[in-house]
Amino acid sequence: MGFDLQRGLMMLIPLVLSLSVHEFAHAWSAWKLGDDTASRMGRLTLNPIAHVDPIGTVLLPLLGIPFGWARPVPVNPARFRQNVNMSTGMALTAAAGPISNILLAVLSTVALALCWRWAPTAIAPGQGVGELLQIMVLLNVNLALFNLIPVPPLDGSRVVDGFMPARLRPQWERVTALSPFLLLAVFVFAGRIISGPSSFVVGLLAQLAGAITA
Repeated sequence: MGFDLQRGLMMLIPLVLSLSVHEFAHAWSAWKLGDDTASRMGRLTLNPIAHVDPIGTVLLPLLGIPFGWARPVPVNPARFRQNVNMSTGMALTAAAGPISNILLAVLSTVALALCWRWAPTAIAPGQGVGELLQIMVLLNVNLALFNLIPVPPLDGSRVVDGFMPARLRPQWERVTALSPFLLLAVFVFAGRIISGPSSFVVGLLAQLAGAITA
């Protein structure tokens, strides 16, 4: 099983797009809440160059690995507007990334269904468009679910942290102290952790596609 450049490129394009939108969503939500840190650093953009990580965004997908990451967007909660609770603001900016990936999965599903109904030749085997859209759907669903796992530094941990009741915070802090070990476990067992939720979400998207093509 050798290196397949074409397959790598088929993975690279959707991953770069998905990660760029994900990081832009973090920057945009922080900016809407009053924090212009990411904007001043040139991260409030969909330009992939601003977000790319050489290993996580380029090398891994070129090797055909359906996983990756981009450079994290800096968020300074102290710069949120005075009427924005810092913990809540951090939770909202964290949630924006996975939400953007779900939206991309929905849009890709709609595009795939519309092509199937009105331009089936565009997604015929060998055209590449259909495969790209399918990769976009699966990739974005999995990126969203993976990032929602509540283990630091994943987005899910910031969402949980932002809404954690004060009475449970000591227990939560004990959990976060183990984050390096938990994160390692997440990487090892990520497939098993998100496989069930992923199948459920993909099933819902399949129903959406069926409704469009009916």
